[in-house]
Amino acid sequence: MNTDFFEGITFESNDYTKIPVPKGDYENCMFKKCDFSGSDLSEIRFEDCEFLTCNLSMAAVANCAFRNVTFRNCKMLGINFEECSQFGLSFRFEECNLSHASFFGGKFRNTMFIKSRLHEVIFTESDLVNSVFDECDLSRAVFDQTHLEGSDFRTSFNFAINPNQNRMKRSRFSLTGAASLLESFDIKID
Repeated sequence: MNTDFFEGITFESNDYTKIPVPKGDYENCMFKKCDFSGSDLSEIRFEDCEFLTCNLSMAAVANCAFRNVTFRNCKMLGINFEECSQFGLSFRFEECNLSHASFFGGKFRNTMFIKSRLHEVIFTESDLVNSVFDECDLSRAVFDQTHLEGSDFRTSFNFAINPNQNRMKRSRFSLTGAASLLESFDIKID
């Protein structure tokens, strides 16, 4: 059982590729310019925390709890978010690179993706109800059997979503973005 408790601490420029991240609970903590790439964050709980300009690429997140966590300007390549603890899961991404990450089959309702790069991200069978994709690049992102009801794609681009393979009631798209919904029908719009 995790016994270490960290509250209100700012961690700056720590290199967790050389030393392991201390296991425990982190509340109201801030991580600035820290390198977590390839680190094991399994079983750690982050609540009301903020990550600024950190590298979390390929971090292991099995049963990691992210509750009301914000990631800003972070590099987060290849993370398997479906392995996170689903209990109380709540996070937002601002100006992050999440390329090659996976949200397969997880429940990520109300997630905010803002000005982020989401190249080749797997959203297959995930629940993204009422999520917002604001100015995101979704090039080659995979949406298959995804719950997108009420989600907002109005300012995002480079996405291909098949309406026949995803639940999309009340989802929002711009007029130009809506044309990409017709790609799966092999329809030409002039």
